[in-house]
Amino acid sequence: MMIQVDEEGMYDIGFIQDTRDPAIVEKAKEDCYSSSNKSILNGRECPQEYDGWSCIPHTPAGEVASIPCPNFITGFDENRFGFRECFENGTWFRHPHGNKTWTNYSTCVDLDDFELRWNVNLIYKGGYMLSLVALIISLCIFYYFKSLTCTRIQIHKNLFISLVVNNFLWLVWYKAVLEDVKVTAGNPVWCQVLHLLVHYFMVATYFWMFCEGLYLHTILVVTFLTESRVMGCLYIIGWGIPAVLVVLYAVCRSSSTTGETIHCWMEESSYLLVLSIPVCISMIANLFFLFNIVRLLLKKLPSVNGGQTNTPHSSIREKSSFKLKNFRKNTLSRDDSQEPSGSSGRTKKAVRATLILIPLLGLQYIVTPFRPEPGTPWERFYQVTSAVVASGQGVCVALLFCFCNGEVISAIRRKYNQCVMTKRRSWQPCSGTTTVSFSRSSLMQHQHSTQPHIQLNQQYVPQPESEVIIPPSNYYQQVESVNNQKSVLL
Repeated sequence: MMIQVDEEGMYDIGFIQDTRDPAIVEKAKEDCYSSSNKSILNGRECPQEYDGWSCIPHTPAGEVASIPCPNFITGFDENRFGFRECFENGTWFRHPHGNKTWTNYSTCVDLDDFELRWNVNLIYKGGYMLSLVALIISLCIFYYFKSLTCTRIQIHKNLFISLVVNNFLWLVWYKAVLEDVKVTAGNPVWCQVLHLLVHYFMVATYFWMFCEGLYLHTILVVTFLTESRVMGCLYIIGWGIPAVLVVLYAVCRSSSTTGETIHCWMEESSYLLVLSIPVCISMIANLFFLFNIVRLLLKKLPSVNGGQTNTPHSSIREKSSFKLKNFRKNTLSRDDSQEPSGSSGRTKKAVRATLILIPLLGLQYIVTPFRPEPGTPWERFYQVTSAVVASGQGVCVALLFCFCNGEVISAIRRKYNQCVMTKRRSWQPCSGTTTVSFSRSSLMQHQHSTQPHIQLNQQYVPQPESEVIIPPSNYYQQVESVNNQKSVLL
């Protein structure tokens, strides 16, 4: 992999960033030139000069100066050396592009590490693109079918929206900032605003994952629930709290005088704790919700699958059982009738619930803070795994909670059957030798039959007007509903 140099002799590589304050750079330049007249060499030599990163000492003609790699450049190994060639005539090497004196720092880059970072960035960008497409399709499905308007789907919509905007902004960040060194060096205002937007929607995504866990836990624990009031609280948690945190973070960091506002705010800062601590708390809470949800599943599954006894509190238990069944049907998206009964069946259901809820609650991020030491064999595995997990979450949740969701599949099937039936009805006037007559008895018995009583005559036979019965306006919808009840979903 090559390190490109632009026309001005600058390194065109997204990972190489000067992390120093401009005042420090100017001071280093003055110190270098103030001592340039203190040469101890006799004869022809190349003069001492400052190249922007290092002070190149006086070097005899025909020799090569070795310069320690700067430790303030992200991506450089400070144990390596750069070099600059001094010609026989006492002049420094000039780069063909720009005709300026140039120091070769390409040896400072660990090419294996650079290739790893490059490939990890490609994984991030590819995963974000796939997640973006999957999430947009999921949102189109959720908003198109009006039947998908329950509270749980509303929470899914908000989580998907936060993921869509977050993924899109990360793609913009990679393209407009990381791949353009001049942007980070110039530190424009739009770059700083983009940094804040990226972090806002990233924090909002974590808090909407917390809302998912909070709601699932609440509907299994609380018997009576006011859905509208719950959604109002979740909107405040999902969108309001991240806004407050990001504003607080922006105020604190912008007022810093320690050089933390340069390079589009990409450098590590202690003010990031304003965002990371609440996110960690939400992850711990989601972990508690997951354990308690699985515990409730294991506890209530026998009573849901078995019979119910009549007790003074049977109605409350029936409501709780109904919510549990609805939770299992639409969240786990499987038909429990095909599962084995007994402890093994309950264990499988609990394991399946755990595996499915992990990406929804974002619990895969719990392992990412435990980063291996740089240079260890596990670092490469950690980098690739983190990239796949972070960028692929959108695809995972869209697949599990939209494309494989029981309600979504049922809504799509109903729409498909409705389109097929409408198309069949539109073809009937064109067949001049076929008539359809409905008998009164067939209309009374359609609830017990999957097919209406239809007589197809190959020749037109006029019938008395009194014997012709027009089916009700919702007849086709009723027949379709009966057919759908017999369909086995996931």
